Amino acid sequence: MKSYSIQEINEVINGVIYGTTSQSITATEQLEKATTSEISFIGNKKYEKYWSTSNASIAVVNEDISIEPGENRAFIKVKNADLAMSQILALFAPPAPIFHTNIHKTATVDETAIIGEGAKIGAGCYIGPKVEIGSNTIIYPNVTILDESTVGNNTVIWSGTVVRERCHIGNDCIIHPNATIGADGFGFRPCSEKGLVKIPQIGNVIIGNGVEIGANTCVDRGKFSSTILGDGCKIDNLVQIGHNSKLGKFCIMAGNSGLAGSVTLGNGVIIGGSASIKDHTTIGDGAVVGAGSGVICYVAAGKTMLGYPAVEARDALKQWALLKRMVCDIKK
Repeated sequence: MKSYSIQEINEVINGVIYGTTSQSITATEQLEKATTSEISFIGNKKYEKYWSTSNASIAVVNEDISIEPGENRAFIKVKNADLAMSQILALFAPPAPIFHTNIHKTATVDETAIIGEGAKIGAGCYIGPKVEIGSNTIIYPNVTILDESTVGNNTVIWSGTVVRERCHIGNDCIIHPNATIGADGFGFRPCSEKGLVKIPQIGNVIIGNGVEIGANTCVDRGKFSSTILGDGCKIDNLVQIGHNSKLGKFCIMAGNSGLAGSVTLGNGVIIGGSASIKDHTTIGDGAVVGAGSGVICYVAAGKTMLGYPAVEARDALKQWALLKRMVCDIKK
């Protein structure tokens, strides 16, 4: 079992210790559930009230926390408790699943594939012709990577993922279980003789560096060229990204949200859970789309949008307040 003193923990996060405790820490836990051997955190003043009833001996807290730690308890004050806790969680993280050999004997690796130094390929994987896998990349069991695709260095692809042909994934990415990269885009046209005619999707997907894609998320290939996810994008579980969409750097999409085809997101755009974006819509840098909203037209940089159809947040709040008053007046 891993065990650290408060001084050893503080060497990692470089905070300021307030109070004293000799208690060794063996795990992390939220305030309400923590025991004396577990460290917790207070990232907002509204959670100060839980400290008095918590059994945690140590908490990582923001600098503006005003309460005292108490007897044989201590705080480590930092500028950002959330970021500091991410470092502490890494200290206590259990080891990753074990590979006894770099390429499992049941994996099928085409003779034309190029596998980088230190890469690991699990049981039941299929690595197709002319695929390139970068150095120290880990591919867990039952992953399929089809012809001419590339995966960069230090990337992790979890079980059940399918990377279709000619798609490209950058360095330091994480692809969670059962994601699909490069499925056909949803393209059909009515035809009086044949009903709905499928439009061939002959493009691909290009994923930048440091991108994380959640479980069961689908990123469709482009119809002509590429669907693109810029560096640092973080995509939650069960997200749909339509064909030929283009995401700038460091975009966030929360669970169950979706982009229709040919949507463009600027840098740092945030899409809330279950929000949907109409095809051929552009959303500018730093804009935020609230959870459950539906965007049907251009959104300027820095705007916050709410509602269905989405309007600027302050207008949506005024509309909701007005509707509430109207309903109350009707009931009188």
